[in-house]
Amino acid sequence: MSVLSLIVFLPLAAALALVALPGLPAAAARRTWVAVAALDLALIVVVWARYESPEPGALAFEEQVPWIPGVDSSYHIGVDGLSLPLVAMTGVIFLSCAVYALREEHRPRIQAALFLFLQSVSLGLFVAADLILFFDLSIVAMYFVIIGWGHGDAARSAMKFFLYTFLGSLALLAGFIGLYVAAQPHTFDMVRLAEEMPLAGRPVAGGLVLGAILLGLAVKTPTVPFHTWLPPAHTDAPAVGSAVLAGVLLKMGTYGFLRVAMPMLPESWRAWAWVIIAVGVVSVLYGALVALAQQDLKRMIAYTSVNHMGYIVLAVGVAGLVADDTTAAREVAVTGAVTQMVSHGLITAALFLLAGVMHDRAATYDMGAYGGLADPAPRMATLFAVGAFASLGLPGLSGFIAEFQIFTGSIAAAPVTAVALLGILLVAALFLRALQRVFTGATRGASVGFADLRPTELWAVAPLLALSLLIGVLPRPLLAVIEPASQTLITLVGR
Repeated sequence: MSVLSLIVFLPLAAALALVALPGLPAAAARRTWVAVAALDLALIVVVWARYESPEPGALAFEEQVPWIPGVDSSYHIGVDGLSLPLVAMTGVIFLSCAVYALREEHRPRIQAALFLFLQSVSLGLFVAADLILFFDLSIVAMYFVIIGWGHGDAARSAMKFFLYTFLGSLALLAGFIGLYVAAQPHTFDMVRLAEEMPLAGRPVAGGLVLGAILLGLAVKTPTVPFHTWLPPAHTDAPAVGSAVLAGVLLKMGTYGFLRVAMPMLPESWRAWAWVIIAVGVVSVLYGALVALAQQDLKRMIAYTSVNHMGYIVLAVGVAGLVADDTTAAREVAVTGAVTQMVSHGLITAALFLLAGVMHDRAATYDMGAYGGLADPAPRMATLFAVGAFASLGLPGLSGFIAEFQIFTGSIAAAPVTAVALLGILLVAALFLRALQRVFTGATRGASVGFADLRPTELWAVAPLLALSLLIGVLPRPLLAVIEPASQTLITLVGR
């Protein structure tokens, strides 16, 4: 078994072991989750340390074994500069959630098993090199996480989440079948499909297949107008569920643009580029404006995810505006998009965990119920401020590195995209307002007697924001992995 297979299946094996041991003490189940997540992250660090950028169009640590030969589908996995940063981000976020849940008293064994299963399917999607393996199983686990450990109207939110995202999966499946049928010989292998471009020269068929794939990915990302499942799912999910949903699962949609739609359907992508850019700009502005109007802290953070995913959609849309004098700019935009996926995952996971602390203490996310929280909870206030400034793109933090690259590349290739800069101003306004309302002034309401972060909460959140700071100050190790893959992708889109 290769190291990538071990990374993917280790959490699944632990999940099965937890399910098979109903008498396991709660403390042992929680510690098992932490230990397995830590070991998995250690293996990912080993892969990162040994990683060398593969030849254009190839994968590192590649493994391929026949699986369903009748349709030429195989167990084919590997990583490159587009997927390895997301694999590392996934490992970090799941370990943080495991540490955060060390005090969980409500069915901790089943919760640990569900999250370990969720970790396996998430990692499996990011390393998949076969379209059947790319099919998303995370929606099943997340449905049970929301309905089993959520609050408020969790059943309704879980149902809405499942139906929306399952519809997106069906649309994706239709697009994958279209690619399979068009390929000669028929195959689901993603590397071969990217090489062969099976729908090249067939604009109608290519447009239909890309439309199905875009619909599926737009639901999962989500972009406007397919975002309505996201705020209730986040609001009613437990803190660890929201952290994984925003930090990891949303990236499956944006990653699909880079891994499937752009390299396999380059002609259609170029034809749809302005439509994709428009959707990205609308998502940026709409997400920020609606977030600004929220009184519920968790819904506010959820709508900022629509805004931040809009930046990524904008960047990948610009990548389709093929012109010789914009090649370097489009490469920068794509590099920024991948950096934004990592940055948003770390920052938003941290913010949702901090929001979970507020609900745990006072059973409300209503910002009006708090005031002067910085006095009784200085550690909480400090970390939330760092997360807020990182999210709004303050220099020295990862959000700035990502958004600077996205806008530098996008505006150079399509100056009209500068209108999306307004989104940064709106996000700054909404986070500064939240900081002012919740943490400053006289201590009142739910802030009175508020207990500051416990050690497990501190050690869950602080490393996420420390990584954001590290990327903001020393981005080169991350960018050195991403940039060669971005250059390859721009070459593939321009064929």
